[in-house]
This record gives sequence, C-alpha cells and structure tokens, in this order.
Amino acid sequence: MSERVDVRKTYKLFIGGAFPRSESGRTYEVASSRGKFLANAAKASRKDARDAVGAARKAFGGWSKRTPYNRGQILYRVAEVLEGRRDQLVAEVRAAEGVNERRANAIVDAAVDTWVWYAGWADKLSQVTGNANQVNGPFFNLTSPEPTGVVAIAAPQQSSLLGLVEVLAPVLLSGNTAVVVSSYERPLPAITLSEILSTSDVPGGVVNVLTGDIAEIGPWLATHLDVNALDLTGVDDADVARDLEAEAAVNLKRVVRPGTSTAQALTRITPFLEHKTVWHPIGV
Repeated sequence: MSERVDVRKTYKLFIGGAFPRSESGRTYEVASSRGKFLANAAKASRKDARDAVGAARKAFGGWSKRTPYNRGQILYRVAEVLEGRRDQLVAEVRAAEGVNERRANAIVDAAVDTWVWYAGWADKLSQVTGNANQVNGPFFNLTSPEPTGVVAIAAPQQSSLLGLVEVLAPVLLSGNTAVVVSSYERPLPAITLSEILSTSDVPGGVVNVLTGDIAEIGPWLATHLDVNALDLTGVDDADVARDLEAEAAVNLKRVVRPGTSTAQALTRITPFLEHKTVWHPIGV
C-alpha cells in the first residue's frame, strides 16, 4: 500500500463572512518555528484591504445596533467554539511559537478566558463608562458610550493567538467592527479563529482577517477615510509605526500606539468608544 500524500493547504482571507483568495493571487509559505513547511497563506493586497474595510463598514450598522446583552451572548458563543477547537489551536500554537504542549495549553486557556472576560463586559460598559453629570439647572445631563466605528488592527507578531484575542475582543464588545492584519510569520491561529467566527453567530463583516505584511497593507488602512481608529499594537518597526500614525491624521483617527499593554483592562476598551451627551428637562 502506497504512503498517503498530505493535502497541502492554501489558507484564504476572511472578508465579509467569506473566505476569498487574495485579489492579487499572491501567496506565501508559512513555516513552523523549526522551519518546517506548514501551509500556504494568501498575501493580502491593498484591494483586499479596501474590500475588508467596505465589509466592516457595511456590517457596522447592524452590529452596533444590537443590544449589548446580545453582543455579549454572541461573543460568549465564540468562546464556546474556541474551547471546542482547543486541540487544533494547541497544535497550531505549538508549531507557530515553538512552545511545549503544556505552555501551548496554557496559552489557549488564556485566550478562551480573555474572550469570556470581555464578553462579560458587553452589557456592563454603559453603567461603568456612562454618567449622570452634575449640572446647575432644571435638567438632566447624561453621558453614554457609543462605538467609534471601523477599527484597523495590527495583531501582535509573536503572540499568534492570545495576542490576537487581546486586541480583537475589546474592539468588538462595544459594537465596533474590525479589520485585522494577522501575524505575518504565524498566521494559522488567526485563520482558525476566522473559521470559528464564521460559525459562531458573528455577522459577516464584523471581523475581517487579512494575512500579509502590515508594512505593505498598513498605509492603505491608515489613510482610508472609512477607518475610524488604528491599533498599532502589533507593529514592531518603530519607523513603520511612526509613519502609520502620521498617515492616520488624515481623518483624525484614534491611534493606539505600539507598546500599549494588552492585559485584560477597561483601558483596552475605552480607546474605541465615543461619548454622547444628552440634555433632558426635568419633568418632561
């Protein structure tokens, strides 16, 4: 009996709830931490970035209008499916990051726990970040949080799964939509997360994942007028980060700079919030 030949995989992008090939037709090889070939991944182009932003903008209206409780339910469902795919994720994290099985299990556990932690914030955010302001007059002055809009995210380059979850989950819970550029050398956990999102009640376009080089794709996201915020956490090159931050000024995008802590905290959520203030007369 002849030896079975492995099926060599070419992973696609995740745009608008679908898995298209790159418009450019380009791919690149993904290798393990030891240099072993793992798969081919699509190499996103500027056209792919524009398509992803368009999908995110289209999905923003519906996602932001869902009740916070419903968004929390959907995000918790993502955590459930993450838990169900843990064996695959552990194998991919081991291959990508070169850690042992015990460490890989701990990373996946932390990723699931982080997702649950942020899901739990969805219906509590308004009470914590909103406010009834003190005013000198016969009226109420109320402040409530609202989502910023479309957020472009450069995922951490070294932490292929946990780092990605730490930057993506806080963007989604408040009603924002996202365009994520995954780790270039370690994209497989991000692609698996895309497959999980597509089967976890998350509407198409709420999350869009591009595999490719942030130095190539980043300028098109930074200057895109339909992107409202830019998270540069995963940009390791200081010159690239500085250029992207400068280009983001074209429409006064909110920018999270490299080196910002990704630990579970309210400060990971608030950069992607705007606050609406309402005046209401007493007794009306």
